[in-house]
Amino acid sequence: MSHLSAYFPVTDPTLVFFVVLCIILFAPIIMGKLRIPHIIGMVLAGVLVGQYGLNILVRDDSFELFGKVGMYYIMFLAGLEMDMEGLKKDSSQFFIFGILTALIPMAITYPVATICLNYSPAASLLLSCIMASNTLIAYPIAVRYGLQRHRSVALSVGSTMLALFIALMVLASVTASFDADTHWWFWPMFLFKVAAFCAGMILIIPRITRKFLRRYSDAVMQFIFIMAELFLSAALSEAVGLEGIFGAFLAGLILNRYIPRLSSLMNRIEFTGNAIFIPYFLIGVGMLINLRLLFHGGAIVWIAAAMVAVGMIGKALAAYAACIGFKMPLSSGHMMFGLTSAHAAGGIAMVMVGMRLEVSPGHPMVDDDMLNGVIIMILFTCIISTLVTERSARQLVIADKAQDIKQAETDDEKILLPVKYPDVAKGLVSMAIMMRNAKLNRGLVALNVVYDDKHRSANQKEGRALLDNLVKVASAADVKMQTQVRVAANIANGIKYAFKEFDASEIIMGMHIHKDISPKFWGEFAQSLYNGLNRQIIFVRLKQPLNTLRGIQVAVPSRAEFEPGFYRWVERLGRLAGNLECRMVFHGRNEQMELIRNYLRHKHPSVRADYQLMMHWNELPRLAATINDDHLFVVVTSRKGGLSYKTALERLPDEIEKHFSGRSLMLIYPDQYGEREAMTFAESQHQEELSAYQELRGWLHRTFHRTKHSQST
Repeated sequence: MSHLSAYFPVTDPTLVFFVVLCIILFAPIIMGKLRIPHIIGMVLAGVLVGQYGLNILVRDDSFELFGKVGMYYIMFLAGLEMDMEGLKKDSSQFFIFGILTALIPMAITYPVATICLNYSPAASLLLSCIMASNTLIAYPIAVRYGLQRHRSVALSVGSTMLALFIALMVLASVTASFDADTHWWFWPMFLFKVAAFCAGMILIIPRITRKFLRRYSDAVMQFIFIMAELFLSAALSEAVGLEGIFGAFLAGLILNRYIPRLSSLMNRIEFTGNAIFIPYFLIGVGMLINLRLLFHGGAIVWIAAAMVAVGMIGKALAAYAACIGFKMPLSSGHMMFGLTSAHAAGGIAMVMVGMRLEVSPGHPMVDDDMLNGVIIMILFTCIISTLVTERSARQLVIADKAQDIKQAETDDEKILLPVKYPDVAKGLVSMAIMMRNAKLNRGLVALNVVYDDKHRSANQKEGRALLDNLVKVASAADVKMQTQVRVAANIANGIKYAFKEFDASEIIMGMHIHKDISPKFWGEFAQSLYNGLNRQIIFVRLKQPLNTLRGIQVAVPSRAEFEPGFYRWVERLGRLAGNLECRMVFHGRNEQMELIRNYLRHKHPSVRADYQLMMHWNELPRLAATINDDHLFVVVTSRKGGLSYKTALERLPDEIEKHFSGRSLMLIYPDQYGEREAMTFAESQHQEELSAYQELRGWLHRTFHRTKHSQST
């Protein structure tokens, strides 16, 4: 046995990384069988392999480095996935909950620390700061259940940062009181540095990010650029006297709109963090915990129990008081308590600050009992936090399951992407990913149609290479994609037959900008296609990457609300604007605007939308002056014979070429009457409204003629 112990702890970097990977791999498997949250498994594995357990690994510099990166990653992802519109709308609630979750634990901890634990006022204040702050160690659980934008999760994330800021401010005052060189200008200078840091980040980062993402589309370069901004923000945050996690969260908030939630870049960021850095952080936290201390006597047990009790009670009172005050369901209160109750590396960092402060020479403000009590408290709060968060997350998603099943049964969504040119195809895939219903998880269909001529073999080979590349693009966003290279004598017919074979619901295809390919504005075969299909067809021409768009302007023709596909295109644009987090402006008549407003308010409440009156379709050129280079201009048109068709639409190609040639453009041909195997609830409701309207119009017509006949008689 002694001979075996000579090989431990493992110090070889290769074997250290191997052991860590084995923990990351097997801990979720074992915890899953025991029905214990995976995060607890990572922390307990760290306890087991650390120096206070089996002493297999030493918490060396790699755990310091990767652990710090993992902590930053958690906060960065929380900022990236925040619902910014909800944050603005509920800003008062964020502020109230942040104040509650900071001040209530402080108010409880300080008297307990001074009276029950006999700590000095400075040490009690330091412990109060630790209890006021918290670490979002259970946030990956909310991500796994798809609850990033749930109101309770967003409130918890926002309040965490406010509570951390309050705790850091109090901690700075404690530290300043021990520094003999501290002058009266310390606080004004500190506040000035914090304000300058935040203002500089908000003003500079968006500009350089937008320029970089427009110019460089390489996936690796974009990922490295975003990571560089993350760690620059964390470093600057530490330089001005705040914790690096504050800077990481701020970077996430600033970059929120440039990294759409369903984009491949977001998927890469989440994958890297969840696969390596966040597990490394959790294992490192576990390696700090010494369970043997619980068996060394009653003093440490009493201190740890008191810390756990005041920490849990303070956070619970804040969470459930906010839940009741905001009239939220009890399950949301459970989620808020679960996310805000854990203390981890932030608490360790504050204790280390206290250990550097000496009450008198040779007597640090924080003794070993307080340090060990905080470490034991970290273990129990992490376990309680993850258990509560896991349970409440399940409760929150149960109600959505029935609705998702019902929607899956009634929604026929399946998007077909006819592609030919590589520089256009990637943008179409990104557009489809933003418009698809992620809950249905039906994937996309990419189609390449080639002529049946002497160049068929070479064109088929090029088509397969293009589709293989698009599969990689979709896979990077965790979206399934079917592909087909089809040979046809007529391209339009090939697309129509594929549309029926795949049972597709709509088409998204490029509006070519290659003038040397075809003189036609619409592109090859497009006119034949939209005249031959009665389902929704969307033509897209992107002048810049989707994630750099800052606005969507939509021109809606009169009587568009009576088209069968009215709610389908409204739904697609609502999803697009929600994922891009950009504002939409609708131009149309009052009756249309009211229907769109009500639909978006019910289905997409976080989408920002404005509504402007446009009485006549001839006003379309006037809109050109209001559309910037970073806007997407959407024109809802109609096929001949459609209820919203008008002769002015025949001039649409010339007007677009004349007034909107340098803009990103989308043309939508909505669903028409015809064969349909499924219909969404909104569309069926719309059919009923249309039938009622037609009956009313017929009644008015008959009444008018009867009145006219009686007058003439």
